[in-house]
Amino acid sequence: MQEHVTSQATAELIEDALAERFGDGCGVDSTLPGLEELARIARHRVHRRFQSRPVEPALLRLLCACALSAPSKSDLQQADILVVQEKAKQNAIAARIPDMPWIAQAPVFLMFLANGGRLPQVAAMRGKPFPNDHLDLFFNAVVDSAIVLATFMRAAAAVGLGCCPISAVRDQPERMSELLELPERVIPVAGLCVGWPAEEGSITPRLPLALTLHQDRYETRGLASEIDAYDLRRAKVRPYARQRALERWGHSDLYGWSEDKARQYAEPLRAGFGTYVRAKGFCLD
Repeated sequence: MQEHVTSQATAELIEDALAERFGDGCGVDSTLPGLEELARIARHRVHRRFQSRPVEPALLRLLCACALSAPSKSDLQQADILVVQEKAKQNAIAARIPDMPWIAQAPVFLMFLANGGRLPQVAAMRGKPFPNDHLDLFFNAVVDSAIVLATFMRAAAAVGLGCCPISAVRDQPERMSELLELPERVIPVAGLCVGWPAEEGSITPRLPLALTLHQDRYETRGLASEIDAYDLRRAKVRPYARQRALERWGHSDLYGWSEDKARQYAEPLRAGFGTYVRAKGFCLD
């Protein structure tokens, strides 16, 4: 009886979290196995403030091993994790991204890497040609790395750790490569702050499932109305603290997600990233 009550409560927790996330309900069968894991996923939060408590090396190694157990395209295994142990290096990375002080403050900082260099080396070791030096090599390595990143975050949440992914490491990839001595065809995909959370964090509202979940064919109707409704829903629970580029765009009375992202991508971002990737030895054709 107690188990059923607990399962029902967990199912309701998931329902509440997804309703808060998407503005719409998802029914949850309380007899499903794995409800606690689904609850962790549904209630995902990003954490940017951490306790001073260290993350033990053995635990970190375990989590990395679990992350690297994730699926890999054709068993090619093109993802690596680099643990930044030297505080001076972590501080140097943080100094390049000054609007994210949590990078320096995190007890652990990881870099998730796409490794497109290992396979050509293996081919050469075995005396085989390597005719697959094209865009798919890069794409597979990046996807593998992203899957490993997501799996690490899931493993970290299971033991009570908090994480914050840092895509801004790609703003200055040359400097990151230099700091971390990355070889040819190995590039940073994302950094990750890891630690014991100093606060619970909050659920970030997402676009409605009507826009992002499709069946049988891609549906494009209703974009404007759904975005408008999402802006209003999100503004009620998570309003933006500041508006981007006021000097260019002025003040908006309703500054929602769509206005923020339109302003963000009205500026050129990482325009040189393709040049960097090519310089690291990847062919993007």
